[in-house]
Amino acid sequence: MSTNGTTWSLYCSACDATAPGDVLASLCPVCGQPWLTSVTLPDRSVGIDSAARGLWRYRSVLPVSAGEPVVAIGEGWTPMFESPALARALGIARLWIKDEGQNPTASFKARGMALAITRARAFGVPGVTVPTAGNAGAALAAYAAAAGMPVRVYAPRTTPPPILDTVLAFGATLILVDGHIGDAGREARAYADDHGWFNVATLREPYRVEGMKTMGYEMAEQLGWRLPDAFVYPTGGGEGTIGIWKAIAEMQGAGWLDPDARRPKVIVAQAAGCAPIVRAFAANADRAEPWVDPVTYASGLRVPTPLGDRLLLRALRESDGAAVAIDDAVMRVQTERLSAATGVDAAPEGGCALAALEVLVASRTLGSTSEVVLFNTGSGASYRWRD
Repeated sequence: MSTNGTTWSLYCSACDATAPGDVLASLCPVCGQPWLTSVTLPDRSVGIDSAARGLWRYRSVLPVSAGEPVVAIGEGWTPMFESPALARALGIARLWIKDEGQNPTASFKARGMALAITRARAFGVPGVTVPTAGNAGAALAAYAAAAGMPVRVYAPRTTPPPILDTVLAFGATLILVDGHIGDAGREARAYADDHGWFNVATLREPYRVEGMKTMGYEMAEQLGWRLPDAFVYPTGGGEGTIGIWKAIAEMQGAGWLDPDARRPKVIVAQAAGCAPIVRAFAANADRAEPWVDPVTYASGLRVPTPLGDRLLLRALRESDGAAVAIDDAVMRVQTERLSAATGVDAAPEGGCALAALEVLVASRTLGSTSEVVLFNTGSGASYRWRD
C-alpha cells in the first residue's frame, strides 16, 4: 500500500510470513505472533510535515493513505526537557524527561489508539474492544468516541477508579473482570470473535505500535536529530519500548539519522511483583514465561504475559541494554522524587523508570558521561483517589 510515494506492507515478527498493507490485520495466521509494518520512503526528501500537529508530523512514515482523514485529538509532540539537578544527583552527564502524561487521556496510550482507530475506521469495523490495565481503555474510549464507533473495555476490578471514570465519561461500555489483564484479555477476545469486532489489545494488531514509534521520532528530533546513550522505559505489555526501537531502525534506514551511529541502550523497568521480561532476560531466554500472581500498584506494569516478549528481549540484546525490577515501596519514593525534582506529575511507572536508572548508575552499567532519556508514561493524577 502507498501514500505520497511511501509504501508499506506487513511482515511477521517471528516467521517469514508477509501481507499487503491494505488489509485489516490481527496476528500472523501462520504462527500467531504479532505483525509489524514495514515502511519504505521513496527518497530522503520525504520527511516531516511541519504544518501538522502532534504525531501526525510524521505521517510520511505511518500507515495512513493519502487524503485519509485521521482520528486526532491532540496526541503527540509531548514535552521533553532536561533536568540538570536530577542528572547531577544521579551521577550522569545529562537527563531528559519525556512527559507522556500530557497526551490526551493522560498517557502514552493515546498515540497507539490514534493509529488503531484511524485504521479501524478506514476498514469499517463494527466496533472495537480492548483489555486494559487502565490507560489503554481510557485512550480507546476517547478515540472511539471521536470516531463515532462503539467500544467495549474490559478491565480488572483493581484498576484505579479515576481511570475507570474516564472510560465511562467517553461513553464506552465498561466490563470489570476479576483477576488481571490476562483475564480481561480472554473476555475481550471472546467478545470480538463472537461479534466480529476489532480487538486492539497490545500487539494483537500492527497499528498501535506505529503510533508508539512516534515517541522515538520525537526523541531524536527534540535532541536535534541525534540519539541518547540510553533510554529508560517502564514496560508492561511493551509496545512503547518496541515502537521506539523500531523508530530508531527506521530513521537510520531512511537516512534521517546517521546509519552508523551507535544506537542507545534499551533499559526496561518493571515492577518486582510482575517482571517477566527481567526474569527472561536474566535467564538469557528467548521467551518470557507467564508471571504467576502479578502484584503491583502500578497498574500499567501489571502485565504477566506480554505478547511482545520476543521483540522486547531482542531489543535488549541488540542494544546491549538492561532490565531492572523495582519494589513498589522504592517505586513510591522515586515517583515522589521525580515529581519534586522536575515538576512532572509522575505516574508510578515514571518512578519505576527513575529507580531503574539509579540502580544502573550504581552498578556502573551507565557511567558518569551517560546521556539518558527517561519516559514518564502517564499522569500521577490517575492514581490519586480517596476510598
